[in-house]
Amino acid sequence: MEGFKKIFKRRSIRLKGYDYSQPGAYFVTICSQNKKRIFGDVLDGEMILNEYGCIVKNEWTRTTNVRDNVKLDMFVVMPNHFHGIISVINDGRGVLQYAPTTSVFRSPSQTIGAIVRGFKSAVTKRLNGMQGVAGRPVWQRNYYEHVIRNEDELNRIREYIINNPLQWQFDRENPMRVQDKTYEKLWGPIEEVIYGKKG
Repeated sequence: MEGFKKIFKRRSIRLKGYDYSQPGAYFVTICSQNKKRIFGDVLDGEMILNEYGCIVKNEWTRTTNVRDNVKLDMFVVMPNHFHGIISVINDGRGVLQYAPTTSVFRSPSQTIGAIVRGFKSAVTKRLNGMQGVAGRPVWQRNYYEHVIRNEDELNRIREYIINNPLQWQFDRENPMRVQDKTYEKLWGPIEEVIYGKKG
């Protein structure tokens, strides 16, 4: 019907009642604008970064130079998305906590949202500078984050990240994806963690 406007309510995947400015370990996934494959390609199970992909990698590793309360863990740049584990360290003791926790850490410039925004902005500025354009989006507006609740979950997510290039042909973000029951059984639960349940 002409003139009819569908209103979509954005579904939050955040942990209800959790303070995302507090210390803890987080799994973040960021997709390129329109999920375009702009960061390189996967060849024989190995991610080959192009010039843009190298910028993504360099800007992510620079995060600890900008924020001394942050530690980086496993990460991978894929053709059209990025996965990384990031830890926000509490009050100088260097103790990593898993959710839920009662610690207070409220600097708005140090939240996971601020860290990801800063990273996305730095990558966008450099890529646009290389192309001689301004204001062209590189990333999707939002990103996915998951609070890592325990060490088992941390290790499982690390394994997913390490294996991401090897499993690219089955990856949810691959437009040429091949359906595979073994992959779904093994990694489907992790993809539910990233993107929410199917359906």
